Amino acid sequence: MTDKDGGAKATRAAKEAKEPRESRAASRRRCRANASECTAVAEYTGLWGWAAVPGARAQDGRCSCGRADCPAPGAHPLDFAPEVPAGATLDEVTDAWAQFPGAAVMLPVGRAFDVIEVAETAGRHALVRLERMGLPLGPVAATPDGRTHFFVAPGAAAELPQLLYRMGWDDAALDLGALGPGTHITAPPSDRGGLGPVRWLRFPDPDSVTGPPHARLVLGTLAYVAHRSPA
Repeated sequence: MTDKDGGAKATRAAKEAKEPRESRAASRRRCRANASECTAVAEYTGLWGWAAVPGARAQDGRCSCGRADCPAPGAHPLDFAPEVPAGATLDEVTDAWAQFPGAAVMLPVGRAFDVIEVAETAGRHALVRLERMGLPLGPVAATPDGRTHFFVAPGAAAELPQLLYRMGWDDAALDLGALGPGTHITAPPSDRGGLGPVRWLRFPDPDSVTGPPHARLVLGTLAYVAHRSPA
């Protein structure tokens, strides 16, 4: 082998060794604009054991997914974006999220938690009541379209009609519902539908995340306050 051939192989080897580092650096640069999302996703996956999915954003009334007839602009996962699994590290999140600059953070419902949702005013009042009663609570979020999301144990969506029946609220006109498997919610600090960011009213913590309350523990108060709140 000539010196020239040896030099060419060394150059190729150096280039191949350098490319992964450059790719990682490029991913980090692309994620800087989404620094808050990357940090939040890493917390959700690494600390709380939730999966996350890059979601669409609303831009001037249009959805970043590219569909002119999108039924939920800026409020759904990107169909072509892979899920970031529970347990992913900050480096893994950064690499994954950098492929979709500007993506919103969305959480799949029905695995670690279900969601009971009510109007924001009713939800805020109910949260104060529940905290005063000392009942166990999961995370609670407020959306810019005026809803409050109470994180509860999985299975709530399927059980909701029966639970409301047992509590005597089945025939009441309640602005109250549940989200379960197959649905996603936009998570803080992401924008939803171009209306503004989702905000935590009660932040996740180790106890509320690993053991969100059963729906029956909070549903009575939520139904009562929702019934008394103006439509």
